[in-house]
Amino acid sequence: MISELIKKNRSFRRFHQEIAIAESDLRDMVNNAHLTPSGRNAQTLRYVISNTPETNASIFPTLSWAGYLTNWGGPAEGERPSAYIVILNDDTISKTYFCDHGIASLAILMTAVEKGYGGCIIASVKHDVLRETLLIPEQYSIVQVIALGKPAETVVIEPVTENNIKYWRDEQSVHHVPKRSLEDIILNFI
Repeated sequence: MISELIKKNRSFRRFHQEIAIAESDLRDMVNNAHLTPSGRNAQTLRYVISNTPETNASIFPTLSWAGYLTNWGGPAEGERPSAYIVILNDDTISKTYFCDHGIASLAILMTAVEKGYGGCIIASVKHDVLRETLLIPEQYSIVQVIALGKPAETVVIEPVTENNIKYWRDEQSVHHVPKRSLEDIILNFI
């Protein structure tokens, strides 16, 4: 079952914007994230959830989308996320959050997929603008944003060829993601 969730969990960047995600679903995603392991059990991560069109519209311009797709500025109106989870670190506890944000993000995305949604982790964020937009106090560092919604695109995995790992879109707007083979990533030095 976990293998199927992992295979369905792709970085979706276009959504059915009109399909809302209930606050209860977002809270379930955050609840699963907060139950995951935390370095030193410090539990420094905090979350801001957004599922209103007004707040979503203010978050959207603070994000950069799909660096390899140089001719694409991000999802068009109608294809934008219907929710966001902004992951923060409470610096008064510790400025070090180790890999907690990765573990938490995976829990959020797995929960989203289980509920029929998809998402994309975005680390390219205009931190100062987002902080001002959401009135985030200085004690919190913005770690990343997870864009969420009902996916409106097809994402396929394919083998890496000629060592090219850049994702791309074809003429039908299918999103192709090259992945290295298992033989390439498992090493044996003895």
